[in-house]
Amino acid sequence: MSERNASLPEETLVFDLRDVRYLYNGRQLALDGISLQIGRGEQVVLLGANGCGKSTLLKLLDGIYAPSAGTMHVIGREIKAVAAGEDAFQFHREVGLVFQDPDVQLFSATVFDDVAFGPLQLGLSQQEVRIRCDEAMALMEISHLAKRAPFELSGGEKKRAAIASVLSLQPEVILLDEPTASLDPRTKWVLVNLIRKLGAVGKTVVTATHELEIVPIIANRVVVIGEDRHIIADGTPDRVLANRELLIQANLIHPQLHQLGMNQQYPS
Repeated sequence: MSERNASLPEETLVFDLRDVRYLYNGRQLALDGISLQIGRGEQVVLLGANGCGKSTLLKLLDGIYAPSAGTMHVIGREIKAVAAGEDAFQFHREVGLVFQDPDVQLFSATVFDDVAFGPLQLGLSQQEVRIRCDEAMALMEISHLAKRAPFELSGGEKKRAAIASVLSLQPEVILLDEPTASLDPRTKWVLVNLIRKLGAVGKTVVTATHELEIVPIIANRVVVIGEDRHIIADGTPDRVLANRELLIQANLIHPQLHQLGMNQQYPS
C-alpha cells in the first residue's frame, strides 16, 4: 500500500533515503531496505510496533547514525559525512531531535537555561537569545516554568521543555520520538495539540509513535514500519487507519479487535 511512488522535486526534499539498511554492531538488523522521501512542511508519522526500528530511523534522520548500506541525504547533505562530524553543528541547527526520555535533554539549573543552551552556542546576543527562548517557551506554553528546575517538572512539562530546547535553535525539521509515551490522558492531548501547532507554523515534523489515536491529529501522512523492519505502507491517515489487515500485520492492533473506534471525536 503506497500513495507516495512519485519522486518529490529535489528543491522541496528534506529527507531522501534509498534502500537504507542499518545494523547494530555490524550484525543485529535494525532497519532493512528503507526508501523514503519527505518534503518540506510535511507532518509525517512513523507508525509501528515497539522494536520495529522507528527510533533507529529517527537517529539516522538526525545524523546520529550513518546507514550500514544504501544512500541517504538530509537537506542536501550526505548523512554519512554528518555522522562523521562534517558540518554537524550547522546540520543540527536545521534538524532537531527530541528524545523519548526528556531527561536526556534537560540538564541545566532551570528550564530557561536549558532552552537557552543551544542559542548560546551560536554566539547570539543576549537579546536574541532571550527572544528565541521566549518564543519557544510560548509556543510550548511553558513560559511560567522558566525559572523552575527540570527535576521539579511533571512528565508532560519535561516533554514540552525538551521540545522548546530544540525549537530555540529554530530548526526547519523537528523529529519527535514517542512524545506522548507514559503521559496521562489529559497531558497527552495537551501535548498532541502543541505538536499540531508546530505543523501549523510551517515546520517539517516527523513523529515516531505506536499510538493510533493521535495520528489523525498530528499527521497528514503515515509511514508504517513492519516488524520485519521495512516500510509496508505509506499513505494518508484515513487510508492507513482504515486498513485493519495492515494494522494487524504491523502488530498495531490485535486480530480479535473488531472495532477500531477511529470515528470517535478527538479533542480540538
